[in-house]
Amino acid sequence: MTASTQFKRSPLAMALLGILHLEPMHPYAIQRRIKEWGKDKVVNVTQRAALYKTIGRLQEAGLVTVRETGRDQQYPERTVYEITDAGRAACASWLAEMIGEPRNEYPDFPAALSFLMLLGPDGARIELERRAKSVRAKLAEMDTDAAQAAAMQLPRVVMLEDEYQRAVTEAELRWLDSVIADLAAGTLTWSRESLLPYQQP
Repeated sequence: MTASTQFKRSPLAMALLGILHLEPMHPYAIQRRIKEWGKDKVVNVTQRAALYKTIGRLQEAGLVTVRETGRDQQYPERTVYEITDAGRAACASWLAEMIGEPRNEYPDFPAALSFLMLLGPDGARIELERRAKSVRAKLAEMDTDAAQAAAMQLPRVVMLEDEYQRAVTEAELRWLDSVIADLAAGTLTWSRESLLPYQQP
């Protein structure tokens, strides 16, 4: 088994290979490019240390290699990386897997929902209303971004992750509104006593 097949893929590693697929670059420029393209909404590049660590792991696996190391008067020494043939193959394989094969990702919200009953009906409604308010604001921000993208006449294919995120967020808001309405109407309610029979082993 090669190092590349043992590499544990991640969204950040996939994004790094995707950027280097286009042209060689140093880590700071990669981070800047991801932010410029708005990909930081779906890939976490806030911690530069994590970015450097991931590049190091990609290099150890033979998926990227050093192209050159340079220095000028304005910046400290910078290492420019480029993708290898193995990196191109890994990137294509990861994309196919990540797009074609759904997997459980265990996000916070569904995990918290599984214990929502502990807040009681009133507490649950308060927190769900708070979330719905945030989701509405997020949708408005997405609409603003979409309008800007339309004005720039960006190809749809480079905006598909935004399109997907908006569809998912819109569906979440519809669901939140329906649950909040049921809680407000009393058609969804519970008490500690009503849940006791379901807690028996």
